[in-house]
Amino acid sequence: MSSSPATPRTDARVRLPGLDGVRALAVVLVLGYHLIPGLATGGFVGVDVFLVVSGYLITALLLAEHAREGSIRLGRFWARRARRLLPALALVVGASAGVAALIGGDVLVGIDWQLLGAATFSSNWFAIAQGASYLDQTSPELLRHLWSLAVEEQFYLLWPLALTGLILLPRRWMRVAVPAALAIASAAAMALVAGDPATGGAAASTAYFSTLTHGFGLLVGAALALARRPLARPADRAAGRIPAGVADAAAIAAATGIIALASALTISSAPAYRGGMLAVVALTALLLLALDHPGSRIAPLIDRGPAGWTGERSYGLYLWHWPVVVLLSAALPGIDRTGASGWMLGLLALAISLPLAAGSYRWLEQPVRRHGLAGLGLARRPTLALSPAGSPSPADSPAPADRAGSRRRWAAPVAVAAASALLLAGTTAAVVRAPAESQAAAAILAGQTALDELERQPTATVPPEPVVVTAPTPEPTAPAGEEMIAIGDSVMLASAPALQERFPGILIDAAVSRQMRAAPELLRGYAAAGELRPTVVLGLGTNGPIDAATLEEVRRIIGPSRTLVLVSAQAPRDWTPGVNGELTSFASRFRAVELADWRSAIEPQLTLLAGDQIHPGSAGARIYADAVEGAVLRLTALPRFQDYLVDLQQER
Repeated sequence: MSSSPATPRTDARVRLPGLDGVRALAVVLVLGYHLIPGLATGGFVGVDVFLVVSGYLITALLLAEHAREGSIRLGRFWARRARRLLPALALVVGASAGVAALIGGDVLVGIDWQLLGAATFSSNWFAIAQGASYLDQTSPELLRHLWSLAVEEQFYLLWPLALTGLILLPRRWMRVAVPAALAIASAAAMALVAGDPATGGAAASTAYFSTLTHGFGLLVGAALALARRPLARPADRAAGRIPAGVADAAAIAAATGIIALASALTISSAPAYRGGMLAVVALTALLLLALDHPGSRIAPLIDRGPAGWTGERSYGLYLWHWPVVVLLSAALPGIDRTGASGWMLGLLALAISLPLAAGSYRWLEQPVRRHGLAGLGLARRPTLALSPAGSPSPADSPAPADRAGSRRRWAAPVAVAAASALLLAGTTAAVVRAPAESQAAAAILAGQTALDELERQPTATVPPEPVVVTAPTPEPTAPAGEEMIAIGDSVMLASAPALQERFPGILIDAAVSRQMRAAPELLRGYAAAGELRPTVVLGLGTNGPIDAATLEEVRRIIGPSRTLVLVSAQAPRDWTPGVNGELTSFASRFRAVELADWRSAIEPQLTLLAGDQIHPGSAGARIYADAVEGAVLRLTALPRFQDYLVDLQQER
């Protein structure tokens, strides 16, 4: 921090062109990802756009202050940040927690550490410590989205301190090189730490949440601002040598690239962590650079109208939309969150979030930002009453206007105090009412307990019930449990007690976060141990996409003498329709393969599932067992010689 005075700069700019439009793009991507199923599978990259904008703007403001005053007043900077962020955040957190306390159930799980994380701007680190997964939405955390705000606030705390040192470096390229090198290191760390997101997501969630591995967007924005100092001087005349049409074309190309990546990437795929998000960051930097061209025709266009309006309120929209959709889902558990009904739920959440964000911006954020608490009416000047002749009224004889002004001065602090007390009561009630675990976790634990109890019991052979032939065409009978092996994920684990009751002696191997690609190795192990039974049940479609090649490999391992039951998936996930389509198509090709349509069976009764609309309770587990039983009965009803003909044709 320099102590030498500087001549005030009168030629500096006060606004970065196109910034509101870029913010609008970012928040629309995030809203599309969170609210509209399947619309933008990679819309989470909108957060990376936000991070670049924040790093760019904050660094530009700090550099402009240093150029104007010769120093950076850290206390004043942090106070401005607090006035900008805290009022809306406090309102959203308090109101959301209060409504959640009224609803109760899964939406309150972990609310204590979520509130603590929100209050200390460390939500991302609390999430990592608690083992929360951004990929696995078993527990619908009410304040999960505050992880990105925590990353930004940590940057706001540390970066001004670092910047005061960087400013002392003698060459601009040196100042730019430091955040650029840190950004490269952060992106490389994300790629290394994330591992393979498709295997369950714990490592990937750590890479996604951590400030160290997801801070490259902020650092790239800071490096760009250090290279250009956009608010500390007039518009870059050097950029004017580039035709405005070229700059506009670059802006369009960069925005198109961001949208394309938001359509192609998925949160559970490795490319997102190994360059995908970094590519979005680079395109955002190019977009900001192109929009800042002095002759840009796009920048003023996107700073007005709907895009400008949305960008100005993007902070409130980001804060409100996630708690609103989580609370709606908790209050309406029977609504399917996929397909058309999922779109309707998302549009309803959007319809609620828009006026909330607009009201917060007008009556809370802007007044406090400009005037502090006085903006809420806590320190209004008294109105001087005039006599009919135009002279002031005597001080000892207040006029009606004085009394009205006095009432207004008292009304504002009373209202604020009452609202604060109400918000505090709501958050307290949320913590008190919070259950220790989610319904999904309880169902999974019950299933695991049932399997553990069975392992502790001595092995007993239960002979299958004899089939009594009463007619020339006997009714098909499901195979005995000793003839069945079931391999699945946490849904099968939660359904294990019902499967054991329906098929005594069945061998169940189920684990949380398991995917279909784990099936071949598991089946080979059972085959090598001589434990691969005549009927194989696979329930592995919940946690990620599957492909026909894996199913073909499964069928080769179990051989033509065994039958295969594939359980369809029920989960509000982008990949679920593709998974079920692949399973249905594969089962239709072979007579020895049958689909247990769990998805269709449970769809009319989603209230029997936990709050995540994935894991069944005891009643839902019986429907799961019914679906499996129906499939194995269909397998026993008809001969399977067609499969051998298909195999023979494929060999030829």
